[in-house]
Amino acid sequence: MNLLETRGTRLEVVQIAGAARRAPIVFLHEGLGSVALWTQRGLDWPQALCAATGRAGLVYSRRGYGQSAAVPQGHRLGPDYMHQEAWEVLPELLAQWQIEKPVLLGHSDGATIALLHACRYPVSACVAMAPHVLVEDIALQAIAQARQAFQSGGLRERLARYHADVDGAFWQWNDVWLSAAFRSFDIRPQCRSISAPLLLIQGLADEYGTMRQLDEIALAAPQARQCRLEHCGHSPHRDQPDKTLQVITEFLQTLD
Repeated sequence: MNLLETRGTRLEVVQIAGAARRAPIVFLHEGLGSVALWTQRGLDWPQALCAATGRAGLVYSRRGYGQSAAVPQGHRLGPDYMHQEAWEVLPELLAQWQIEKPVLLGHSDGATIALLHACRYPVSACVAMAPHVLVEDIALQAIAQARQAFQSGGLRERLARYHADVDGAFWQWNDVWLSAAFRSFDIRPQCRSISAPLLLIQGLADEYGTMRQLDEIALAAPQARQCRLEHCGHSPHRDQPDKTLQVITEFLQTLD
């Protein structure tokens, strides 16, 4: 793990070695994710995927998450935070790391960021796991339940193992999702501009979204391939790690 100075802030970054001739995979974490949270149950999932595909990888924690620099309370996320990450932060990070056409792999919020970036910037491919392209009631209900669990159900203690500023990480995400301003979040128009190869993965038991998310993306980007996983919740790489690894590996092989 390294701490790199980017855009005047310190970000936690892990680089994974791989073949220089293939586009590297850039991993974009979920709303409460971090570098460390990609590893669960003893499996370093980014490392496993890079090994299976022969690609280099870059894993980083967004500002305010993991061991990256904290966000001052007065500067926490606004309703357009995923747009800002996709269109302002990520392009600068890729330029700094001299990555021209990455494979973007995102989970949840990270999947949305990947889609937003791919609609404006060149990418070799985009893999979106449990993406959000519009706000559904099921997501708001789950996020409201997460608030209760953070306040009195032990979630804060569990997340504190992964975030230097656990309160900042949680509340900036939870507050913006449950705000009235976020209710109108909708990136379906932007998805129509995605021309890169696109893989969509979602669990049929996803507690944060229905299959409407994939249906809407497929309408906007007909080239999208879909994988709907049984016995899988919001995190395909945790709930079905082997199957998810296989599906992504086979998809990326079509690019070689």
